Amino acid sequence: MKPARTVFAIGATIFGASLAQAQTPADVTLTRLQCGTNAAPTDVGLRFSDTYAFSGLKVQLTFSCYLIKHGDDYLIWDTGNPVGTTPTAPKTSLADLVTQLHVTPAQIKYVAISHYHGDHTGQAREFPQATLLIGKGDWDVVTDPKSASTVNPATFANWVSGGGKVEPVVGDKDVFGDGTVVMFNTPGHTPGHHSLLVRLKEMGNVLITGDVSHFRENYDGNGVPTFNTDRAASVASLDRFKKIASNLKATVIIQHDERDVSKLPAFPAAAK
Repeated sequence: MKPARTVFAIGATIFGASLAQAQTPADVTLTRLQCGTNAAPTDVGLRFSDTYAFSGLKVQLTFSCYLIKHGDDYLIWDTGNPVGTTPTAPKTSLADLVTQLHVTPAQIKYVAISHYHGDHTGQAREFPQATLLIGKGDWDVVTDPKSASTVNPATFANWVSGGGKVEPVVGDKDVFGDGTVVMFNTPGHTPGHHSLLVRLKEMGNVLITGDVSHFRENYDGNGVPTFNTDRAASVASLDRFKKIASNLKATVIIQHDERDVSKLPAFPAAAK
């Protein structure tokens, strides 16, 4: 009997060690990337409020993207505007930016997008080997033949055609299964809109809005842009987002507000 007990004890020790190793949190970092900037401050009272708020208020809007390192895996959150000659086009492509961080485009495991608008998806095609994570409500629009006027089909052609793997996200998604990177379902701006939580060891919890809100004044005043697809869902999602931020004591990054993205270190430094 003693040998059996010894084998059991050794097995329990190995199992316990394996379990502890499996539960060890991965090293997570967050790097903000420049994906375009409006040439001049924008009059946000024109389209960003359906209650005629902010008349004459001008805010410097920007287009930000993010690289999340999770152990040996990489995720890009939103891909900004495409490189080009338009006033809002970024000067450097996302592929070149990640290469400057010594990451090859082929190493990007996931391209996760907050929603299907062109200023958040403009460079997704640079990562055709990555799995596309997109809210199911948005994927339904992307794959609807009638949606060409709403979504640029070329942006998603690689995944629509089956050339790349896509995961339409229903509800929330714990991307890596350990709670460090979570897509939160926040519909309203678009049917499948999502926001992102990143848990960092040093900085703490960071919540990235997507377009649940576009600038601080609209965030504080629960404002809804005129072009959102569902007003009631927009208000509910913003309420949920704020409660998550409060409960997790998270740093909120409003992706389009230049004042907010500066809460994170400037490229190429990363928040840890």
